Amino acid sequence: MIMTEPLRIDIVSDVMCPWCIIGYHQLSRALDASGTDHEIHWHPFELNPKMPPEGQNTREHIIEKYGSTPEQSEQSRQQMKALGDSLGFEFAWAEDSRMHNTFNTHQLLHWAETQGRKHDLKLALFTAHFTEQRNLSDDDVLADVAAEIGLDRAQAAAVLDDQRFANEVRRAEQFWQKQGVSGVPAVVFDRKHLVTGAQGVDNYTSILSQIAEMKG
Repeated sequence: MIMTEPLRIDIVSDVMCPWCIIGYHQLSRALDASGTDHEIHWHPFELNPKMPPEGQNTREHIIEKYGSTPEQSEQSRQQMKALGDSLGFEFAWAEDSRMHNTFNTHQLLHWAETQGRKHDLKLALFTAHFTEQRNLSDDDVLADVAAEIGLDRAQAAAVLDDQRFANEVRRAEQFWQKQGVSGVPAVVFDRKHLVTGAQGVDNYTSILSQIAEMKG
């Protein structure tokens, strides 16, 4: 029997990005349905690198950044909530939902990778932000989320306090920007096929099929 390597999938994303978690769950369903052996690698991207520590009301931010009307913002939320529900992920939007700076979040994820738990922490952070409306600008909250999935809380807090992975995260962000990634989610299959945006289960299934044929 010939053993083939798992399909490498690199996902550039930010936990502030609703389409990143929607896209991940769509991709995950396609992977399960196609029985694709794979390995996922998450990479950092900051949607709002200049966001102050206190964050900003999400609706105000979207209206300000994209020029949306309040009605368009609400329509978009309902669309994302319906998509999330269909994929088993809950968006619990509130009037006081906030966007946060995620540089420390990415540093914590970098550390979690050294513990073999980056994927688990990434998903837990999406839930903390979108479902539980927790403040990811707060280092105590970040350390709590790490502890909730079984990571050492004191180590997590120390990583955030001393910023030991700041340079590595900056380098990773710059690397992906140089590859032409300017928005997320950005998914790279087999180190060479870049797909941007949440594509939907059917499209991801088709992409996986095409890659399998090419590798065939």
